[in-house]
Amino acid sequence: MGKSAKMPKKKCCVDKPRCGRCPLRALAEGTLPPGYTVKKRRLVKVA
Repeated sequence: MGKSAKMPKKKCCVDKPRCGRCPLRALAEGTLPPGYTVKKRRLVKVA
């Protein structure tokens, strides 16, 4: 079975290196779910 994509965390925990579910990392990699973005290190829905 393949890896299933998990939803990013709601808030970045600012660990170095970035954790696997970091919203900042997902934003940089382009793997954020549709309808979401990151503002002030928090995952938010786009209106």
